[in-house]
Amino acid sequence: MAAGSFLRGLLRRPTAVAGLLVIAAVVVAALFAPLLAPYAPDDQMFDGLSLEGAPLPPSAQFLLGTDTLGRDLLSRLVFGARTSLLIGLVANGTAVMIGLFVGVMAGYLGGFAGAALMRFTDLMTAFPALLLAIVLAALLKPSLWIVALVIAMVNWVQVARIAYTETRSLVERDFILAERAMGAGPARILGLHILPHLVPTAIVWGTLGIATTVLLEATLSFLGIGVQPPEPSWGNIVFESQSYFESAPWLVFFPGAAILATALAFNLVGDALRDLLDPTQRGRG
Repeated sequence: MAAGSFLRGLLRRPTAVAGLLVIAAVVVAALFAPLLAPYAPDDQMFDGLSLEGAPLPPSAQFLLGTDTLGRDLLSRLVFGARTSLLIGLVANGTAVMIGLFVGVMAGYLGGFAGAALMRFTDLMTAFPALLLAIVLAALLKPSLWIVALVIAMVNWVQVARIAYTETRSLVERDFILAERAMGAGPARILGLHILPHLVPTAIVWGTLGIATTVLLEATLSFLGIGVQPPEPSWGNIVFESQSYFESAPWLVFFPGAAILATALAFNLVGDALRDLLDPTQRGRG
C-alpha cells in the first residue's frame, strides 16, 4: 500500500482524524511541558488554597483549579502527560518486541522448542495481567522505569500469540520451502520473508497497546504502586485526590478525562490502522 493512498485512507476516517488530533495534543504537551505549563508542577502556592486550606476550583488564575497542596492542576496534568506517554511508548514498545521475538521463534523453530515457548506464553496468560503487575510492582521499588518494565512483562503475550500464528502459516508457504531448499539460512528467511510480513501487525498492536498501557499505568499509580509522587502522572493525581471527590470533583474529573481521551484516541487510530493494513479488511465499509 503506497504511502500516499495510506495517508488518504487514514484521513478519510473522521474517528481516526479525531484520535490523531488528541494524540498530537498529548505529544505537544509532553514535549513542551516546561513552556506550556503556567507553573512548575511541584510549586505549592499560598494563594492556591482557600482560607480554610481547601483546594480552589477552576478560575482565571488556575484554569483547572488547584490540588490539596495548592499546586496548579493544569501544570501537573501537562507534566503528567510526559510521564504517561513515556511509559506508554517504552512499555508497549518493549512488550511488542518481546512478543514478536517469542512468537516468531516459537513459530519458526516448531517442535519441542516452539511448544515450550508457547506453553510459557500460556502460563503467563493464565495470570490476570493486573494482579501480576501489582505483584511485580510490589516486589520491585516503584519508579518510572520499573513501572514501564512491569507493564511490558505482562503485555507481551497477546503479541506473541499473533506472531506465532502468522509465523506458522508463513513457514509452510512454498516460497519459504523453496528458500530452504536453495540453502537459505534462518537469518535470511526471518529477515527477508517473515519479519516484513509482521510489520503491519506490530504497528497495529503497537498503537492499540499504548491505550492499554496508559490505562494500566494509571491503575497502578491509582493503587499507589506506580509512578511515585512528587513526579506527576495522571494516575497518581487521581490517587492523591480520591478522598476529595465530593468536595473537589475537578481533581478527579480532569485527570480521568485525560486518561479516557488518550486511551480512546489510540484505540481509534489503532482500529483505523488495522483496517488499512489488514488485506482482508480493505474494501470493506
